[in-house]
Amino acid sequence: MLFKRMESGRASISDAVYMEVITGLHGTTVPNILAAACLAMVGAITTYETGDMVTAGLTVAGVLVAIVRLVEIFAFRRRLARSPQLGRAEGGRWERRYVAGTVVTALILGLFAARSIVLGDALCCVMAVGIGFGFGAGVVARLALRPVAALLDLVAIAAPAAIVIFMQPDLRHVGLGLLILMYVAASFEMVRLSFNASINQITLKRQFEQLSRIDPMTGLANRSVLATDLPAMLAAGTIAVHTLDLDRFKEANDRFGHPVGDALLKQVAGRLRAIAATDDLVVRMGGDEFVLVQRAATDAEATAQRIVRSISLPYDIDGQTVELGASVGVAVAPGDGRTAEALLSRSDKALYRAKQHRGGYVLARELRMADATAAGQSVSEGLAA
Repeated sequence: MLFKRMESGRASISDAVYMEVITGLHGTTVPNILAAACLAMVGAITTYETGDMVTAGLTVAGVLVAIVRLVEIFAFRRRLARSPQLGRAEGGRWERRYVAGTVVTALILGLFAARSIVLGDALCCVMAVGIGFGFGAGVVARLALRPVAALLDLVAIAAPAAIVIFMQPDLRHVGLGLLILMYVAASFEMVRLSFNASINQITLKRQFEQLSRIDPMTGLANRSVLATDLPAMLAAGTIAVHTLDLDRFKEANDRFGHPVGDALLKQVAGRLRAIAATDDLVVRMGGDEFVLVQRAATDAEATAQRIVRSISLPYDIDGQTVELGASVGVAVAPGDGRTAEALLSRSDKALYRAKQHRGGYVLARELRMADATAAGQSVSEGLAA
């Protein structure tokens, strides 16, 4: 039941939050360095006092794994510096590498503690077990959102020592073994509690994120979404930006009242949703201004025609028929601009021209061609003069 809850909780984490988790795992090198330093110190002392080469081998192995983990952390940071955008699949690969490193480290520390117990040097045993307890505490603190990894680490670090201890069934060893098992059980419970608390926080965060992106009047995305999503859509391929204003909306709002005006905006939003494809973006910029970002820009003009026709159909609001119109400006990348700012600016200019004609649509490329023609005529007239 616990693992089902954990797996469902992991799946509920959004891509953005998941990447925050992965970035956080790679956010510091201090625990890794301290664990390696402690292992090297205790391993050197134990090897010096006992002459045990197995301890020396485990110490070297632990330090080498720590170095590999440091290299992996720095590689992740370099990858993030090149581009902060990571897909979930790529993030999963980085997570698996990180988790593999922690599990191997935990197993080495567990074997190290078990070997110290076998050697029988009390002080060395205390130091070795202490490193294991410290590493386990760090696992609980840092891997609560990756609970399966945390549980694997705790088992890997505790199992070797527990097995060795219970093979020597005198009262002191039994007491130490029970202490280790109780520590692991308490750590399991802490992971569970931390996981549940973190998942609840993440759920609230997702809800707030969603609310911050939605226009409360129409349920469409708000203009903040346009600022974040439009550049990403532009980077993914050719798009068309349709900027539109409602014609005669102010008159309808003044005549019938704000409740009718609000109902009109909601119906307009519904018609725009019906026109938009599933991967298009529909945004209410504010007032009676909307933006539809179309991914498949090959039929941008046909979409603009559909917008004008659909918005211009009569509206039935509480038995009252209201008629509106739409003015649309269309800018298509890359011809009308290669940046989000350029596309929005040129679609706004095209919208302004459409509003001068009291409705319909204007393509930004037509304005560019008209400007180019006017410029050519000015040059010709200047040469003739």
